[in-house]
Amino acid sequence: MKDKQVKRVVREGYAKIAKGKGCGCSQVSLCCGGIDSARDISKSLGYTEEELEAVPRGANLGLGCGNPVALASLKDGETVLDLGSGAGFDCFLAANRVGGTGRVIGIDMTPEMIEKARENAELGGYRNVEFRLGEIEYLPVADNSVDVVISNCVINLAPDKSRAFEEAFRVLRPGGRLMVSDIVLLKELPAVVRESVAAYIGCLAGAMMRDDYLGVIRAAGFREISVADELTFPIDCMTKELAAKAISEGSKASPETPRDFASSVISIKISAVKPV
Repeated sequence: MKDKQVKRVVREGYAKIAKGKGCGCSQVSLCCGGIDSARDISKSLGYTEEELEAVPRGANLGLGCGNPVALASLKDGETVLDLGSGAGFDCFLAANRVGGTGRVIGIDMTPEMIEKARENAELGGYRNVEFRLGEIEYLPVADNSVDVVISNCVINLAPDKSRAFEEAFRVLRPGGRLMVSDIVLLKELPAVVRESVAAYIGCLAGAMMRDDYLGVIRAAGFREISVADELTFPIDCMTKELAAKAISEGSKASPETPRDFASSVISIKISAVKPV
């Protein structure tokens, strides 16, 4: 798919999710699980019970593949930018850490998500959080204005990942930190997956090879790049869906093809620093 088509597909898919009518990234949303399932998966990804209780109900849509806030070592008074903020889950956790003197900005390209996040902020009484409509490749944020950039399972959705990391680098102050949880690959995807709309929305079709992903971060100017954790990412529901699609459409790919790559899809947690 071309870049504009990818963005349209992703925007439409996440608009449905915001309205409770669709599925996106994460093993829970791929299976269209509910709030309780999202809560269980979030705990398995590193979110604590205390964190889950600290945000408005409905902020956690189960769309992540890690907990970038746990990596960020946020401090009072810092400014945090969340790329692909969704309903605001990680933004609210970050807001609790940076306190009243800090500030959190969430960026999302889906108007329905922005609306939902703002409603959640109002519900939770958050005065140090704002949500802006925009694309992560063209951030509506000033140069050298934030201390920490976080992102949870979103950059893989961007057609131009190099641009997304260059933008993150631009808005960070010298010495600022990047904390990302995302999905990457250990081997190339078969055509039946690369061409699947569901796989784009589910954060598979747009995922990069692991080493290429790290290379893009380095090329953007970041240093002290470190992989904090990487785990096989469960995609059982999607492989079943893609296999069924291959059969129904008479694809040359066998039903086994989507299952063959399942073990090569991993969630990864990365930290990096903008040099002083």
